[in-house]
Amino acid sequence: MSDDGEVIGVRRGMFGARDTGDTSGYGRLVRPVKLPGGTERPYGGYFDEIADVLEAALEQAEASDALEKTLVFRDEITFYVRPERLPLVAQTLRDHPDLRFELCLGVSGVHYPEETGRELHAVYPLMSITHNRRVRLEVAVPDADPHMPSLYSVYPTTDWHERETYDFFGIVFDGHPALVRIEMPDDWDGHPQRKDYPLGGIPVEYKGAQIPPPDERRAYN
Repeated sequence: MSDDGEVIGVRRGMFGARDTGDTSGYGRLVRPVKLPGGTERPYGGYFDEIADVLEAALEQAEASDALEKTLVFRDEITFYVRPERLPLVAQTLRDHPDLRFELCLGVSGVHYPEETGRELHAVYPLMSITHNRRVRLEVAVPDADPHMPSLYSVYPTTDWHERETYDFFGIVFDGHPALVRIEMPDDWDGHPQRKDYPLGGIPVEYKGAQIPPPDERRAYN
């Protein structure tokens, strides 16, 4: 069972809204933006075993404060990790014989502009090939200081994934060997997958045209 979570804002409009003349799909729907809270034990399945082993190993390493909370949601377990403890937690999950999460499947960025002081999140899905199990690590940093440790030294395959997350969200992965843009031009202004990035009215590269904002685009209904 999870606690009630935290409402961090109100979202107005989403894809699927109709009769607004707006081809982007944004319209009159209103709903709260709610982040799920932590989950109480028992988690179920193999999740309790993973949590027990990880927490015991972190306590032995004098890092019992490494986990902010644990969430079980939609049959996935996510450990929310303090940024400074991320490499230790990842290495423990990789190297402990009862855990053996050898594979990091990538890095995903998320932007919650309403979550003051924790606006930027990075999510690392991990897989244990040995035990056929999956977990996720999630780290949050403030927009004003978007720094967190790179996991390149633990999982070298995160190289391009962290570059992409930096490119699109502006998260700075300290210790990355070459943190430069990977898809946008080097001189591009801003990070296109952030929610404060403009949806229109920006120049089109090489063409000199402009994309109008969504509410000024042609409607087809």
